[in-house]
Amino acid sequence: MKNLNTMAGQTAIITGGADGLGFALASFLTDHDVRVALLDHNAGLLAQAREKLGEATLTSCVDVTDVEAVRSAVDSIAEKTGRIDILVNAAGITGRTGIKSHEVHLDDFDRVMRVNVNGCLTTFRAVVPHMLRRDYGRILHFASISGKEGNAGMLAYSTSKAAVIAMTKVQGKEYAGTGITVNAIAPAVIFTDMVAKMPAEQVKYMTDKIPMGRCGTKDEVAAMCGFILSPEASFTTGFAFDLSGGRATY
Repeated sequence: MKNLNTMAGQTAIITGGADGLGFALASFLTDHDVRVALLDHNAGLLAQAREKLGEATLTSCVDVTDVEAVRSAVDSIAEKTGRIDILVNAAGITGRTGIKSHEVHLDDFDRVMRVNVNGCLTTFRAVVPHMLRRDYGRILHFASISGKEGNAGMLAYSTSKAAVIAMTKVQGKEYAGTGITVNAIAPAVIFTDMVAKMPAEQVKYMTDKIPMGRCGTKDEVAAMCGFILSPEASFTTGFAFDLSGGRATY
């Protein structure tokens, strides 16, 4: 693989980019001379992220489920930078966890699906026309090991991430001849603020299933994503990359 500096000068849109895994990846890409544009619903965290990443960072305070707001933000980014090379959908929520399926509230289930699934599709639809004009693009959806194997007590989240994996496979096939690749990453437990806020017993349940016996790190996620998003990753599409410490069984 060539040096990741082949990505220099590209523009990347990252949803949920103000903190957590999205911000870790934004930092990684910025270090490799990629101009990042962060979409997030938290204006305060966006301001902090821009201060850390530098003034060249673009930010848009939007809800990823708001179709018109997302389209407007994407078009504005394309106008300012002249190109959109990368889309990373890192925005996501867990919803209520630690409960059995018959205890799930449908409004909470719907909210998780809207953010985690509809949000990916909304940004995808806004970005792809810009990529098609240049016959190039790298799209990465954040899924989860729970989307492959299911986590008890996390019905909404697991279901949403399974849908993201299926979406990735469909989109990978549909755009395979265009120069655009569409992949997913399926991490096990990565230590982020979102994980820190989950019930301790839920985190232990998930971590106990990892043969390596630990959480993954944000740096490990960023490094794998860096390859997936590089020009060199040109013959893999519609695939869910494993980042599970040995937990994944397929």
